[in-house]
Order: sequence, then structure tokens, then C-alpha cells
Amino acid sequence: MFNWAKQTLAQTLGTEEPIYGPSAIKSVAEDSAKTPYTELARNDLKWEAMTSTSVETQSFYFMADSGHLGLAQVIYSNVAGIHTTCQFNSKIFYVDRTKPHLYCSTQLSDTSFSDDKLDFFAKDCALQLSEDGNSYTIKSMTDQRCIVNLKVTKTAPGFVAGKNGKTLFGTDLAHPWGSMRHAFWPRCVAEGTMLTKDGPVDFKGKAFFTHALQGMKPHHAAARWNFVDFQGPTYSAIMMEFTTPPSYGSTIVGVGGIAKDGEIITAGAGENTVKALHAKATTDPDTQWPEPKEVKFSWNGTTKDGKSVEAVLETPLEERQDRVDIMAEVPAFVKKIIAGTAGTRPYIYQCSPRTTPVTLKMKIGDEVVSEQGILFTEATFLSGTKDANEATKS
Repeated sequence: MFNWAKQTLAQTLGTEEPIYGPSAIKSVAEDSAKTPYTELARNDLKWEAMTSTSVETQSFYFMADSGHLGLAQVIYSNVAGIHTTCQFNSKIFYVDRTKPHLYCSTQLSDTSFSDDKLDFFAKDCALQLSEDGNSYTIKSMTDQRCIVNLKVTKTAPGFVAGKNGKTLFGTDLAHPWGSMRHAFWPRCVAEGTMLTKDGPVDFKGKAFFTHALQGMKPHHAAARWNFVDFQGPTYSAIMMEFTTPPSYGSTIVGVGGIAKDGEIITAGAGENTVKALHAKATTDPDTQWPEPKEVKFSWNGTTKDGKSVEAVLETPLEERQDRVDIMAEVPAFVKKIIAGTAGTRPYIYQCSPRTTPVTLKMKIGDEVVSEQGILFTEATFLSGTKDANEATKS
């Protein structure tokens, strides 16, 4: 009862959580050990739209044939069941790196869902899943600087790790007080444009989609994040890895997979399945966070027919694409819930090497495969040590 009271206070007021330890988290890796992954059906993409503290997002990442990178995202946020906010974000990284990127973030009004919770609507914004469950349309006129009209179609099955993709938090895991879930479409094609004042930006090319639910305060669930999106001519490799705060034992939870058109090569969760390493980092003088400069991402698993899969991607990151000050960029909801944690300065480092070839090296059974592609990666720091040497321990 005492732990429940402390957790309720933390959820409501933003206070620092006590140390519960690793026994207060059940990683999705436990389910994934028995059921590595489950392919998604249409109904698995319903919005939860929780009535308690949570952040839910549907995010689309684009790698245009023309070389542009893009993002379109809906964020649905609830604080303590009292206040809900919704945000639409769009972003363009131009192939010409001398041109500043375009970022638009708009708070939405008149929000609603379809009866089946598969479509999202707001004033001047709609995110809709097709009847066959194979494509999304994303339309937004919320900001005249970037009018979005895009379609994303999966070319490989979607998946969650384990049976339902959920990591659970709480001292009584039969009745958890928080959760984390990620669902992925690892390999997609995109068509359509983002219309800017300089004209339309064509995003015909490759895409990646993720539906994420943080069923608790984001900075209580995770202290750090690594996100990986590699898209090659034949293969896609994706990863989402987070490290909990010390309150949950600084536990690392990683989810990811490798796919090609028509099939998932391998997917799952756990440190032996996916791993992100910042092989080299330097202290950012503005934030004191260890900004990654070289990375190593690895995937291990088996195919459906029992072949072993080993894959690795190592690369310098070159100059970052952007450093996002979360406190400045995200909805007021996140500012409120993070403000209760003294000294928290959350930042996202977004990188995509352009001059250095990025190669995914794989061994599938006895077959050795090496493929160059485009990498987009994010390193997010929410709380904890700011020692650059810690980066090598990720």
C-alpha cells in the first residue's frame, strides 16, 4: 500500500520515484524468449487513448528516393486523467545539408477517433488506416509551412515482440501501474508530398512506421533511448532500445528486427537479440550529454525455418542532423511532467550519415550478405549521468 501511495504521488506531482529495483519491471524480452514476435493484424493498431497518465504516438519516418528525410507524427498525451493534448509534428531534412531543416509542431483541436479506434481525426488533420490494414494516409493542413499529403504502404509484415509487445512496470506485475509497447512496420514504401513555401517535397521512396505507447510518465519509464532505422534496397533493420531509470534497476529493454519485402527475417527482444552501442562519444558542451559519434548496432535471432541470423551495422555518425531540446519542442504536457524532476534536461540527437557509406552486414544461415543503405538514428537522453564515458556502456 505504501509503494502504491508513493507511485500515485509520483504520477500526479512529478516527484522522483523510489528505487523499486529490477523486480518491478517485466521486460517484453521474457515473452519474446518463448514467442520471439507476433505479426500484426489490423486490429492490433488501435489507439489505446488511455485515460490515465500516458503518451501515445504514431510516427512515420521517410527516406525519399531524392535523398530527403522526413517525419510525420501524431502525439496523444494524457496527464493524470485530467488533461489531454494532441500534437502533429512534421519535419524535413533536405538532401542539401546547407539548407536548414524544416520543423513544424502544432497543437491539435477537435480531436476524435473512429468507432474502431483505428483512425485519428482533428481539425485540419487525419490519420487513417486502410480497410485491408496495409496502408496509412497522413493528411495535415495544420501548418501552412508544411502541408502533408502522404501514403505509407507496408511491404513486409508488421510485428510486436513477444505476444503483445508490452513491458510492464510495478511491484505487483499481475496488476502493473505502467507499461511500454512498440508495434512496427519495418519496411514500407511511401508516396506523396510535403508542400512548403518553396514548393512540394516529393517523398516517394522508403518508409518506416511505429506505434508506441508509454503507459506512464515518459521519464519514469526510460532514462535513455536509442532508435535505429536502416533502409536498404533489399533489407530493413530497425531497433528501439530504452534504459530505465535506477528506480527500475537501469534495465535495458531492446526490441527490433530485420525484414525484406514480403517477410520478416528475424525479430524479437532482449540484450542477446538487439543491442545498441555508442562506440565513441564526446561531451556536448551545451548540454553535457555524451553525444554519440560512432555507433555499433547488432541483431541476432533465427528465421522461421530455423536458420541463425547475425547482423551488425557500424558507422561514424558525422555531423548531427539536429539536436532537439525536448523541453522546448514537445507539448506542454511533457514539460509539466518532466519539470518535477530536478535537473532533467532532455535532448534528442538525430543523425544520418551522408558521405560515409552505411553497410548492414549479415549472416543468414550459411549465406553472407552485405548491403549499403540509409541510416537514421536517434539518441535520447532524459535523465541520469552526463559522463561521456558512459556512452560506451550503452
